[in-house]
Amino acid sequence: MGFENIVLGFHIAITPFNLLVAVVGITLGTIIGVLPGLGGANGVAILLPLTFRMPPTSAIILLTSLYWGALFGGAITSVLFNIPGEPWSVATTFDGYPLARQGKGAQALTAAFTSSFIGALFATLLITFFAPLLADVALHFGPPEFFAIQALTFSSFVGLGGGDPVKSFISIVVGLILAAVGLDIVTGQLRMTFGLTPLMSGFDFIVAVIGLFGIGEILVSVEEGLKFDGARTKMNLRVVFDTWKTMGRYWRTFLRSCIIGFWMGFKPGGATPASFMAYAFAKRASKHPERFGKGEIEGVVAPETAAHAAGVAAMLPMITLGIPGSPTAAVMFGGLIIWGLQPGPMLFKEQPDFVWGLIASMYTGNIIGVLMVLAFVPFFAAILRLPFAILTPFIVVICAIGAYAVHNNMIDIWYMIIFGVIGYVFKKLDYPLAPLVLALVLGDFAENALRQSLIMSQGTLLIFFRRPIAAAITVLAIFFLALPAITMWRRRREQRRAAAGPAPGAGPPIAAIREPPEPTEIR
Repeated sequence: MGFENIVLGFHIAITPFNLLVAVVGITLGTIIGVLPGLGGANGVAILLPLTFRMPPTSAIILLTSLYWGALFGGAITSVLFNIPGEPWSVATTFDGYPLARQGKGAQALTAAFTSSFIGALFATLLITFFAPLLADVALHFGPPEFFAIQALTFSSFVGLGGGDPVKSFISIVVGLILAAVGLDIVTGQLRMTFGLTPLMSGFDFIVAVIGLFGIGEILVSVEEGLKFDGARTKMNLRVVFDTWKTMGRYWRTFLRSCIIGFWMGFKPGGATPASFMAYAFAKRASKHPERFGKGEIEGVVAPETAAHAAGVAAMLPMITLGIPGSPTAAVMFGGLIIWGLQPGPMLFKEQPDFVWGLIASMYTGNIIGVLMVLAFVPFFAAILRLPFAILTPFIVVICAIGAYAVHNNMIDIWYMIIFGVIGYVFKKLDYPLAPLVLALVLGDFAENALRQSLIMSQGTLLIFFRRPIAAAITVLAIFFLALPAITMWRRRREQRRAAAGPAPGAGPPIAAIREPPEPTEIR
């Protein structure tokens, strides 16, 4: 049955129209990835209003192809210009740019694109095999289980996000507050509208994402006075094939980075921490760690493999559980709702054409993507030869058009500007935006699941501990939420022990016991 499904998916994905859509999406995505100030999530949000009249399968292929293209495009600026086009491309600059300065930019880009393809292929294979199994398990879920999963998603950002847990928690709270603005669909009461009629409908998440990521990033870039000055490179088949011949020696790095990327994408970690983690593990496991940061191909392979694996893996919880694993997946999640599709386990039963067409397009989209970027690197790199003073207003106009197209309402332009200021403040204060976006998208769903659960249990929270699956997920969510406090407590206890020295009466330290006795003179 699984083989028949994937054949059905390829039959849908390789139709001429869907292949054309994939090529257009990859091209636009690569341009978006090349341009600092735009990004995968923002590009998907801008194009989303244009997909409302498209068939859902073609629309999701366009958006996912744009996402793959943005992943590829971020590597071009990282290697040639030392400017991360995307946050997950920062680790690629560590060795990619030194290689370009040494005249090995073509080798670095070939390694980056090949690694990205391998990471995406690994994650897609796992999605192909595990998505139906996970969806079958999720068919037994009720409101308590879904609320527990959403709570686990939020707590994972706090406990496993890798940044300041307090800032992640505050970001989630802000997102939940923004999600609550408007008309309460259960009681019919207005919440936090302050007498303003436009706020009755709440904030559209597409407008919010365009402002947070697009306008916020532009404001930061303008403040920093971004200037493009990079190395030039030419791609040819000889360099590509010669680089491919050397890639086999890094098979351990590929495997390790694929696993790291898939895990970080499946849980709400994302491509950015996955790329840094894979780079750190590659450097630690290398026989020559001193080469990292000076132009080591393995330093490009590891982060690019992990970032692409994480980007693809973030789609798995969205289509099986209805839980987006990244900001870009959150935007796509909203698109599914607009198209009349309910993400989750029933999607496999009710819309198999859509699900398997999407999974098959992950294979075709990444194959098209790696071939296109290898062939047109000089073209994409030439975009950055334009002055930033020209690119900035162009990006702002694109963002404004995307925000206005959501409801054809001028108020959305003002909302976009307000969210842009919020995004700028968050970036300056080093607050993560991903938890805010996910909370804004999932806030209504989490609230509805909580209310339904409390109605089922007549108002007691014990329902989340009486049902086995919900109890296991809830306990895990509580553990992740408390994990930063536990880690801090253990760290402080170890520091106090180290400061106090050995306990009284404990005898000499172990090192002193193991020292050989001094030789005595024999008379």
